[in-house]
Amino acid sequence: MSVHDNNGADGGVNTVSPSWRELLGPEHAGAAIVLAVGVLVGAVNIYLASSLLPTVVADIGGSGFYAWNMTIYLVAMVIATMLVSRLAGRWGNVGAYLIGFGAFLAGSLACAVSPVMPVLLSGRAVQGLGAGLLSGLGFAAVRSALPERLWARGNALMSAMYGVGNFVGPALGGLFAQFGAWRPAFVAMAVIAAVCGLFVPRVLPRGERGDVQAPVPLVSLLLVTAATAAVSLAGVLPGAMAMASGIVVALLLVAGFVVHERRSGPRVFPRTTYQPGSPLKWVYLTLALLAFGVAVESFVPLFGQRLGGLAPAVAGFFGAAISLGWSSTQLVSSSAVKERTIRRLRVTGPLVLALGFLVQGLLQRQDAPGWLVFVWVPVLLVAGAGIGLAYPHLAVAVMSSTRDPEEGR
Repeated sequence: MSVHDNNGADGGVNTVSPSWRELLGPEHAGAAIVLAVGVLVGAVNIYLASSLLPTVVADIGGSGFYAWNMTIYLVAMVIATMLVSRLAGRWGNVGAYLIGFGAFLAGSLACAVSPVMPVLLSGRAVQGLGAGLLSGLGFAAVRSALPERLWARGNALMSAMYGVGNFVGPALGGLFAQFGAWRPAFVAMAVIAAVCGLFVPRVLPRGERGDVQAPVPLVSLLLVTAATAAVSLAGVLPGAMAMASGIVVALLLVAGFVVHERRSGPRVFPRTTYQPGSPLKWVYLTLALLAFGVAVESFVPLFGQRLGGLAPAVAGFFGAAISLGWSSTQLVSSSAVKERTIRRLRVTGPLVLALGFLVQGLLQRQDAPGWLVFVWVPVLLVAGAGIGLAYPHLAVAVMSSTRDPEEGR
């Protein structure tokens, strides 16, 4: 089965661009806002925790586990994202969303009352599970919560929440950290989750609930989780050989994941991904590469401090350049409706991202002068724009690749 466009590739040509006014109008605003805020709380929490962590360590100790706060959170998000379709199939959109907001609320409260770092890490894991469910559900529920003509707009709105989170997270975290109030910061996140959970049954369609549930692909989840952990460990292991070994192990685990997925009944990706000639494998690979581009922004503040001598607060907002680039660009990109234009955007986006990072790499200097450091900003904006050009249409390509709602989530 080949990927088709919902913008005219199937014979019915739709040349009328869907409007933001329609998406945010009375009929769809409630659903769109809940979907977007579900993505936003997870995005904000990534940067909020990064800003708070030095204050946390100064209070309860545990500096040796510093890097694991982010690793555990992101691994939990990955696991939860892969369970989205099964939870939605079992409990419907509303039930799955309540589970996601409930997990995020519980994890946030656990973080807020943590007396020692191991308890905080446990809370971060539960937070990550909730955030992963909410992020995945946001993009999955677009199919049932919005009409097809608004899918690209809906995906663009939710993706833009990562850009918003990149601003709100450091600002909110820095504000709480300035007063040493890291516990109230996590309480605030719990309150937001509780309020959103109250609105879920009122604005979202319940969605279809299947009587027969597909088994959870446990082996696939274990393999991809182990691969993620191996990459995380490679980043903190001493010595080039140890780091290289970690990367090799991660690649072997990914290869094992693909082999198992092709042969297994329960799988993470749709069945059509592994069929000969299916373009879905390339769509998913491109999405993964765009995700790697987003992940780079986590290191930009470090580069700003170590190479450019920027103050932590200033360096923290340098990372927002990538998110600003893709979140603003995709708001425009999602308006494209012609099949030829959409295909060009899917190809041009990754090329622009690669070019931006190539130039950024050439601009890296130890003790870089101030003018050179500030040149990074437009370059990072361009790199981020590459993500925004392609992402909304790649997401729609995945959803439109099958008429099976379960596989289209």
